[in-house]
Amino acid sequence: MKRLLILLLTSILLLAACSSKNNEEGQENTDEMTAWAWDPKFNIAALKLAEEMYDGEEFKLNIIENAQTDIVQKLNTGLSSGTMKGMPNIVMIEDYRAQSFLQAYPDAFYELTDYFQVDDFAKYKIASTSFEGKQYGLPFDTGVAGLYIRTDYLEEAGYQLDDVTNIDWDQLIEVGKVLKEKTGKDLITLDPNDLGTIRMMIQTAGSWYLKEDGVTPDLEGNEALKEAFRIYKSLLDAKIVKVTSDWSQMVGALNSGEVAAQTLGNWITPSIKAEQSQAGNWAVVPLPKLSVAGAVNASNLGGSSLYVLNIPGKEKAAEFLGKTFGSNIDFYQKLVTEVGALGTYIPAIDSEAYKSKDAFFGDQQVIEDFSKWMDEIIAVNYGMHTYAIEDIIVAEMQNYLNGKDIDEVMKSAQKQAEAQLK
Repeated sequence: MKRLLILLLTSILLLAACSSKNNEEGQENTDEMTAWAWDPKFNIAALKLAEEMYDGEEFKLNIIENAQTDIVQKLNTGLSSGTMKGMPNIVMIEDYRAQSFLQAYPDAFYELTDYFQVDDFAKYKIASTSFEGKQYGLPFDTGVAGLYIRTDYLEEAGYQLDDVTNIDWDQLIEVGKVLKEKTGKDLITLDPNDLGTIRMMIQTAGSWYLKEDGVTPDLEGNEALKEAFRIYKSLLDAKIVKVTSDWSQMVGALNSGEVAAQTLGNWITPSIKAEQSQAGNWAVVPLPKLSVAGAVNASNLGGSSLYVLNIPGKEKAAEFLGKTFGSNIDFYQKLVTEVGALGTYIPAIDSEAYKSKDAFFGDQQVIEDFSKWMDEIIAVNYGMHTYAIEDIIVAEMQNYLNGKDIDEVMKSAQKQAEAQLK
């Protein structure tokens, strides 16, 4: 009897140890999934909608809100430690940062190639979500950009929408000068510490901070980047820019009517529409392009995708993403109408929700227009070092604005980048 009791206690301890081990390495209870994401009104709302519409094996999705910077820090800390303890089943990662994780921790992510049709998504999203020919991210929202502009201010200055449609940045600056003279309003806002505008500019020309290998710095001799610097300085020299220091100041300038326009990704739409008193006075036209060979009136700013960690429950998590974000047209229609989020799933573009008119934008079919421009974005390899290089460029931009020769600026930035990224 005593021996039987000892065996029973030993079995219980072994089971407890196994359970503890499973909890350390990931969520063993595959009836419950955990997801990390930021922005409750956009990304988190999209995940909640996906859970509601999921037609598959029932499970509960625990969505944990984290700031994007916190997700980056937690992933780096956890994955670099060599353990999957505390990792979520699903994680959202910004496209600019994705390659830094996929290349540094390739075994930490579960391959999703077989869970959706890659060709069903915008091509420019695939470069950042894949690695060595395998698909690890399920492309989500598009950062397709446009020129948001006040039609009432345009008319006051003697312009029509056609005057700012499919133009280059120099043409926009000339419009901005007249707008400032006639209305007293600045053209756009710029934050000296956030070079998102530079990113949008250079991608219109199919260029990036790195060469096509996504590793080698491409700053010195980069004609698109050089032209973007010139345009940036021209905007400031023309005194048609309201300088801001953060997101709230930028949105405040739009909602208060202090600026006539803004060049941003489509995710700014809800913030603009929040000021209902301006309904009917806004329109969106294609983004201005750089005046370099091959440039187009289309670009991207931001955007993120969804990844599955290589922990217990990975198959179920991948199936969930595949059946919702990866293939469900009804999901994408509700995503547009209920959340206001525009995905990169091409088959959804022909659905009725994408063709709807938006009264705030003068009955413009905004979603359909953004979808068309999305298809024109030139794919570039963001690589692993977008923000590391941008830290260098922010400082060199100030040197350029203070009178340093542009070629010397680019040469200095190149040397710093090469030294830092060795």
